[in-house]
Amino acid sequence: MTPAAGANRLKRQKLVRNGAALIAGLVLASPLLAQQRPLAPQPGARAPASDRCADKSRVLGVSRVVDIDATGGPRFGHQQYKEQELLAEGEVVLTFDDGPLRHHTQAVVDALEAQCTKATFFMVGSQALADPEMVRQIHRKGHTVGTHTFSHVDLRKQTPLKARDEIELGFSAVSQALGQPAAPFFRFPFLADTKSMKGYMETRGIATFSIDIDALDYRNKEFPDAVHQQVMNQLAYQKKGVLLFHDIQPSTARALPGLLAAIKAKGYRIVHLRPTAPVATLPEFDAKARRDLGNRRVASAANPLANRALTWPLPQGGALPQAGQSPQQGVGGPLPAQSALPPPLPVAQPPQAWSPPPAVAASPRPQRPVRPAADWRDSVFIGK
Repeated sequence: MTPAAGANRLKRQKLVRNGAALIAGLVLASPLLAQQRPLAPQPGARAPASDRCADKSRVLGVSRVVDIDATGGPRFGHQQYKEQELLAEGEVVLTFDDGPLRHHTQAVVDALEAQCTKATFFMVGSQALADPEMVRQIHRKGHTVGTHTFSHVDLRKQTPLKARDEIELGFSAVSQALGQPAAPFFRFPFLADTKSMKGYMETRGIATFSIDIDALDYRNKEFPDAVHQQVMNQLAYQKKGVLLFHDIQPSTARALPGLLAAIKAKGYRIVHLRPTAPVATLPEFDAKARRDLGNRRVASAANPLANRALTWPLPQGGALPQAGQSPQQGVGGPLPAQSALPPPLPVAQPPQAWSPPPAVAASPRPQRPVRPAADWRDSVFIGK
């Protein structure tokens, strides 16, 4: 080997050694570099929920939590019950009835989560059994789960025994779907209470909730702007209140993101209601609810759309519809005259002292025609 060739070989070996040392140094230093200079978030990436919720200036959030002792059956909501003063001026309670119905309920839950706020869901027992996964998701998100009877019947038109069964089976069904006892919070369908049922709630230690403000989303099913305006008009007039929505209505699902932002922009504050103890369900109704939940699972396993929600209450006996039978509707129907609401309240220059105008009878809501199905599965699952 010539002297020149040997010198070149030594240079190449030195370069290789230096390169290896440089790579090793970068590998050893990389954890330190990562700690000192964290990666910047990608453009458009959504901040973690904990970060978003920590910034109170950007989200609606929850300003106050009220733990309610249901012993003795207290009643709330000034449309019907005046004995309890739950809210201060500027405070709002969000409540949703009649669900869950996955397509719309999921949108409602997502809108609440985006604003880091909480609500109370008064669920229909048959709907809860139809989609227990949705019930549990609502609970995991920190919302309160109450009940709204088993099949959304007008209890004023039932015998006392039948009304009791509807109430108790509703609590057992929602609790079975939830996997634990629900809150002892109840709302009468159509707000149609009776003296005997109010007395029964007192003996059972169940709190009853009426409303202060109605979104009237059942009258404006396809018009989210009307729902938005209805709520904001009434809030401007009443200054506070328990708000009634229905998470089965498309108008509420579409209106809620903008409506929650408007509630924040106007300076209203959300109050979240929680029970001090869960409801004590009755064993006979728990057994019935377990059977109905089992029937739902059998139906789901027999159909690839098993994760979709049933759209009507399971029959009292737990039997599923046979081929060619029409499903029953779990919610809806005309409001009875006793619970009819006044027209939207005016916004401009409200009087200092206000007394509610006389109730007017609500116009019956048209029923959606049921298309006969060759098989019950053609109608039972949403999207079919």
